Amino acid sequence: MNTPFFGNLLRKVQAALTLALVFSAVSQAATYKKLYNFTGGTDGGDPSSRLTFDSAGNAYGTTAAGGAYGFGTVFMLTPSGQEQVIWSFTGGGDGLDPHGGVTLDSAGNLYGTAVAGGTGGFCAGDGCGVIYELSPSGGTWTETTLYSFRGLNDGFGPGTGLIFDSAGNLYGSAPDGGAHGAGVVFQLAPTPTGWHYKVIHTFTGGNDGAVGSLGLLLLDADGNIYGTAELGGAHGAGTVYELSPTTRGPWSSKVLYQFNGTPDAANPYGGLIFDAAGNLYGTTYYGGQNGMGAVFQLSPSLNGKWQENLLYSFNGGMDGSAPTSTLVFNGAGVLYGTTTNGGRPSCDCGTIFKLTPSHGTWKEVVIHPFGLGKDGSYPNYELTLDKAGNFYGTTPVGGSGGAGIVFTYGN
Repeated sequence: MNTPFFGNLLRKVQAALTLALVFSAVSQAATYKKLYNFTGGTDGGDPSSRLTFDSAGNAYGTTAAGGAYGFGTVFMLTPSGQEQVIWSFTGGGDGLDPHGGVTLDSAGNLYGTAVAGGTGGFCAGDGCGVIYELSPSGGTWTETTLYSFRGLNDGFGPGTGLIFDSAGNLYGSAPDGGAHGAGVVFQLAPTPTGWHYKVIHTFTGGNDGAVGSLGLLLLDADGNIYGTAELGGAHGAGTVYELSPTTRGPWSSKVLYQFNGTPDAANPYGGLIFDAAGNLYGTTYYGGQNGMGAVFQLSPSLNGKWQENLLYSFNGGMDGSAPTSTLVFNGAGVLYGTTTNGGRPSCDCGTIFKLTPSHGTWKEVVIHPFGLGKDGSYPNYELTLDKAGNFYGTTPVGGSGGAGIVFTYGN
């Protein structure tokens, strides 16, 4: 009898049973539900989007494909699960390939960006991208293009959502173009004669970073903006930066942290969030102890410097890998997020995970591994938390129609 052979076989069987038990326990503990399956047709496809909710509980997002013209949509999903396309992009002056979702103002108007399309510009192919507004009126929606990127010093290819400040100014980033070809951070300000576009930071590709992230910018109570750059920095692994308004006009910039690469975190694709103590949290696509991505914390110190603490390094197995999402806290101080890969060994389709603080460390638990029963695959945007403690999100592919889904994970 080949004892080593049967010993190895037994260990493999035990490992498979352990995985099955782990995922069975996860599925029993988590309440996961698909809310809508995109077909890729007129209803849209590839929902590469965070979700935004109005006071009636309707969810809004974007699809990068599908719609009446095949160039993407802005959609609304009612609490009962009925989907309505409120705008189909034509691929012309209104843009095409919208990413990142939409932002809602107090009047019910929606604001977002499209990676391509627009009028004019010096970008080859489909155009340089736009910033748009959708306004409801009598059951229909009207689209207004607020700005068409030119592909010069103003940047191009915006693929993120937008944020408002208290004065009604919009902020976002474009990963391409700018004076150094490394992207920009911009402001769009309302004026009596229309919206005024201004670049408030041009990435150099050096120590300040290069290429904006997928995540929203973060605004504090003093009007400072925080964000991540995927590349650049002293080690080429990305940065965390702060932009501050000044009384003289130009914004000041400060690099809070430059990622070092494995075993440190590397290449942040998602945005940032604060806790009550003023610490920043985020994810990186690469880096960590295993090179499979990480969750990090940045803490301010009295000398003005920020100290990094690596909370978790992904292994690339059933715990997940390659996170691109922005994190979210629940009311108990537990962090939640998604990974684009890892999870079920048979699929490597991504996960929903949580990180719980415990005695100075953080424990990671996968609460849903994607890739079973057409539940979606490869989530790349953040979760949205409602008042009842339920999470909502999208996956760009998978589902019954193969064109992505909207899902919820409840208590």
